[in-house]
Amino acid sequence: MIALDHLRHVNAAPARSARERYRAGRIEPTSGVAPGFTQANMIVLPRDWAFDFLLYAQRNPKACPVLDVSDPGSHTTLLAPDADLRKDIPLYRIWRDGTLAEETADATAAWAEHPDLVSFLIGCSFTFETPMVEAGIEIRHMTDKSNVPMYLTNKACRPAGRLHGNMVVSMRPIPASRVSDAATISGRFPAVHGAPVHVGAPEEIGIKDLSKPEFGDPVRIEPGEVPVFWACGVTPQSVIASAKLPFAITHSPGLMLVTDLRNRQLAVL
Repeated sequence: MIALDHLRHVNAAPARSARERYRAGRIEPTSGVAPGFTQANMIVLPRDWAFDFLLYAQRNPKACPVLDVSDPGSHTTLLAPDADLRKDIPLYRIWRDGTLAEETADATAAWAEHPDLVSFLIGCSFTFETPMVEAGIEIRHMTDKSNVPMYLTNKACRPAGRLHGNMVVSMRPIPASRVSDAATISGRFPAVHGAPVHVGAPEEIGIKDLSKPEFGDPVRIEPGEVPVFWACGVTPQSVIASAKLPFAITHSPGLMLVTDLRNRQLAVL
């Protein structure tokens, strides 16, 4: 968790503008939106499941680095004080008995089903994409204006209470000569997944076909490029399915909450 009191002094107009677009109904992947501002994954659970998830996140900080946790029944966060977590993400997923029941641009009706929902905001690897681009490393899904590819792996996370499941990873093709640079840059951001968890050889982590991601869109891999994999904040969605949670709300993969927090505030020098 991070100290958030200083956010009241941040000029967050680009982040607020993005949230206003999404509240008005625009749906789009958020990679590259409001450059310089941290983005967050979200999972919302009834209070009865909140401790199990908090313990799960504590045991699996690479996949589930928690940035903020709401009070039960709240739909606000200090990461973006004027945001409404029910409306300001481009697209939401509603889960029932471990199954994806619907996607919606406004989660207000589903939120009203449970008066004690607890929201967890989890670091997103989009945060370190801007410094990678500034260092001259192409982010292919940004170039192609697509969603980042995400894959369910065979890497089991450490269980907690009633929760269990495998890690999800995001993938970016990186020139072989720049892999160490990409690892160094992302490693400066441990609060948003940090350095890669795997490089090359996707079959070693249970990925059979890079052209068929479980979430997001496939991307081109050019000659001389290596697939590099980072732990992903979609991991909680694999947990929902594996543990068959009775009810949950999440963001749709790749469509995040744009917060008022600056990326540089998360960097470890």
